[in-house]
Amino acid sequence: MHSRRTTLAAALALLATVPLLGACGGESDAATGGAEPGTKKVGSINIGPDQNRVRGKKVASIAALVPEEVRERGTLRLGGGAESAAPLGFYATDDRTRIGSEVDLAILVADTLGLEPKFEQASWENLFVGLDSGKFDGVFSNVTVTEERKEKYDFATYRLDNIAFEVRKDADWTVKGPRDVAGKSVAVSSGTNQEKILVDWSRRNEKAGREPVDIKYFQKDSDYYLALQSGRIDAYLGPSPSVLYHVASAGQTKVVGSLSGGGAALQGEIAATTKKGSGLVDAYAAALNHVIADGSYGEVLKRWGLSREAVEKSRINPPGLPKP
Repeated sequence: MHSRRTTLAAALALLATVPLLGACGGESDAATGGAEPGTKKVGSINIGPDQNRVRGKKVASIAALVPEEVRERGTLRLGGGAESAAPLGFYATDDRTRIGSEVDLAILVADTLGLEPKFEQASWENLFVGLDSGKFDGVFSNVTVTEERKEKYDFATYRLDNIAFEVRKDADWTVKGPRDVAGKSVAVSSGTNQEKILVDWSRRNEKAGREPVDIKYFQKDSDYYLALQSGRIDAYLGPSPSVLYHVASAGQTKVVGSLSGGGAALQGEIAATTKKGSGLVDAYAAALNHVIADGSYGEVLKRWGLSREAVEKSRINPPGLPKP
């Protein structure tokens, strides 16, 4: 799954309202509080260009796992989503500096590998094109492990994948399963695992004699929220971190249901993604397990209010979302 870009204007719109996001499943790690337009914080989250990021140090034994070609180059070419949202990957208040939990974790991994991270933003589909062509050594962009993707890519997990249904505050319905969205108009991002789940739920509704889901697609996050507020859609299904951030920051919507991005039978996981056979997945997993052990990984997730989505260990190519 992926998120949509938040521009400077959208970030400042968030700042005009109250609390900070709550982490998945409960309270936020970060302090709550209002913020005036023009400030560089939302609650305790710094959204300014001066980030004071959590940094790591090279670990020679882990760096040795990196393929020689990449070691000699000295850089790690990383793809990030051009269309994204807080707190995963978005633009700071200068509308130029890329910030967010995905960026911080990618930098922490690169530090551990003794490589300089070189980021390039690309559309969701072009992140995978970049991996296929060898343009990117890896992608840190809220990518869920799926069985279909495992045929072409290797994964080193770093966060639990949860998704949530966002509705207007005055809505009086909840979502626990397919029947709850029968006949509802629900927006979702194309090509994501949440889209696959929603399509599956719609098919199950039809088989059960219920109405299908009216699935809608938009180009930008602002379009989703305009459609939601105007009543053109009933709900938006997106990544829990960005949904919760928007709910708490904007104060106009609420979450009426959440589930694993892997569906009812599987806890989905988000992972560093690399071309299958590139030789980099072992290095990514080792680096992630090192920063998990030394506590810097936890610092990054806490910084962005995502501690409830922490993994205990980075796993290579675990069971993923089933094929359709």
